[in-house]
Amino acid sequence: MRRFALISIFLLLLSVSYSFAQREDAGNYEYDREVLFGVNKNTNGGLIGGFVLKMGYRIDETKFQFFGLDLVNVKNPKETRYNTVLGNSYIFGKSNYLYSIRPYYGREVIVFKKAPQQGVQVSLLGAIGPTIGIIAPYYIEYAINRIETVREQYDPEVHQSRFNILGPGRLFEGIGGSQIAFGGNAKAAVLFEFGVFKSNVTGLELGYQLEGFTKEIVLMPTVENRQVFQSVYFTFFYGFRK
Repeated sequence: MRRFALISIFLLLLSVSYSFAQREDAGNYEYDREVLFGVNKNTNGGLIGGFVLKMGYRIDETKFQFFGLDLVNVKNPKETRYNTVLGNSYIFGKSNYLYSIRPYYGREVIVFKKAPQQGVQVSLLGAIGPTIGIIAPYYIEYAINRIETVREQYDPEVHQSRFNILGPGRLFEGIGGSQIAFGGNAKAAVLFEFGVFKSNVTGLELGYQLEGFTKEIVLMPTVENRQVFQSVYFTFFYGFRK
C-alpha cells in the first residue's frame, strides 16, 4: 500500500508539472461532452489492473453525468508467483481468473474549477452499476513423468507437487470453459484534471471500489475466497472534449 501511495503521488506531481508547462493555445474551458480512455491500477490487480472507457455529459455549470465501462482482472491477495526451471513463472494454487466487466452510471460535481492557462480542476464523483464476472480456468503445464506433460486447469487434488509445474498454459487457453457470475459495483473518487487545451484532457482519478457477486468466486481453492471485493485504485485518463 505504501508503494501504491508513492506511485499515486508521483503521477499527480508529474501531471501538475505538465499542466503548468503547457501554456500555449489556452482559452475557454467550457465543454458539453467528453470521451475519456484510462489505464487502471488497483490493489486487487497486477501491474496494470485494467482499462476504462468513460463518456460524460454536462448537466449544468458544475455537474456532469457519465456512463462508463471498466474491464479489469481481479486477483486473490494471496496470489504469489514462482519461477520454474524453464525460466518462466506461474501462480501456485490458482485455479481461476476473474475478469470483471463493469458498466456503470455516475454523477460528477466540480469542486474547484481550473483557471485559464494553468491550475488543476478537482471533482468528486460517484457511480454504480451491474457487474458481469467471467470466471476463466487457470491452466498450468504439469510434468507427469520425465517425458510426459499435460496442460490443464490447476487442481490441488491432482497437482500436489509445486516442483512438477513447468509454467502456465497458453494465453486464453481454456477460455471456452468459463463460467459467468453476476453482481454489482459502486465507487467513489476524486478526479484531478490537468492540461490547458479545450479539446483534450489529462486526468488522474483516485478512489475506492466496491464489488459484490451473487456467489463466492473461487480463485484459489486452498485459501479463503470472497464474494465481495474492495480496493483502492487510481486511473490515469486521457481524452477529448467538445
